[in-house]
Amino acid sequence: MSLISQKHLQNEEAAYKWVEARIWPNGAQCPHCFEQKRVSKMEGKATRFGLYKCYACRKQFRVTVGTIFEKSHVPLHLWLQAFYLVAGSKKGISANQLHRTLGVTLKTAWFMGHRIREAMRSGSLMPPMGGEGEVVEVDETVYGRASTHPKGRPQKGRGIYGSMHKNVILSLVERGGSVRSYHVAGSTVGEVVPIIKANVSRETSMMTDSAQLYKYQLMDFASHDRVHHERGEYVRYVDLNHTIHTNTVEGYFSVFKRGMRGTYQHCKEKHLHRYLAEFDFRYNNRIAVGVTDEARAALMVKGAQGKRLTYRTTGRA
Repeated sequence: MSLISQKHLQNEEAAYKWVEARIWPNGAQCPHCFEQKRVSKMEGKATRFGLYKCYACRKQFRVTVGTIFEKSHVPLHLWLQAFYLVAGSKKGISANQLHRTLGVTLKTAWFMGHRIREAMRSGSLMPPMGGEGEVVEVDETVYGRASTHPKGRPQKGRGIYGSMHKNVILSLVERGGSVRSYHVAGSTVGEVVPIIKANVSRETSMMTDSAQLYKYQLMDFASHDRVHHERGEYVRYVDLNHTIHTNTVEGYFSVFKRGMRGTYQHCKEKHLHRYLAEFDFRYNNRIAVGVTDEARAALMVKGAQGKRLTYRTTGRA
């Protein structure tokens, strides 16, 4: 059976039950006072799907309160279809494609896409990457055009700053594990090194390219090996258990850029962090680590809690 033909993707009442089972695994909870015991589901022909009442604070609520679905005029089963489409598209799915597939307006599809990316964004309290015997690869790349000059002036042309008119992206990839990506102001020691030290365990073996910004800066870690691309070196074999390269993080950049250039085509700088969150989420919950498209969509729905977006915009990413 096709995933899209499942009941909770075609029926509104079934959609509410499916979302409730994932956001409230231990039963309904009031989002206003967090009461669980004195809560009951409201019945009746005129009652909306999934409506509950809390007899502690006397307020009504649904599972959508406090999530990206709150006060949305789009039916919940269409939201879930969008989650499945985003979860199963390795290089993303454009707002135009969502607009045509779901039958919503382009503006609605664009806003749905950004809300879903917000649900895919991880929190700031994440455990350190790596550890004893683990390898973390670090690299930067550039994408798009930055809205401002590194010194605060509007960018015009390449000038003497080379690629500094581009948006700089820093990614840290643990081999066989997860990725964390950041939009940074520039490829400098002050911008890059603090992020690495804040996210990677000191017992980790670090691997980078030969960029000068890493030289002598990662001596706090278990080891730091560099691969010299300018010499035509892309892999250096030390022994069977120690291979020096940055091919994993460069492979991540390849998927990210193919998606951004081929699917999304344009992204404003202010939205870049959400696109990075989207590609990070799919990489961290990929088939190779045992996460199916359906399980990935369920994780995205769980991440929708507490992330309601209230801004309005007429722009397009």
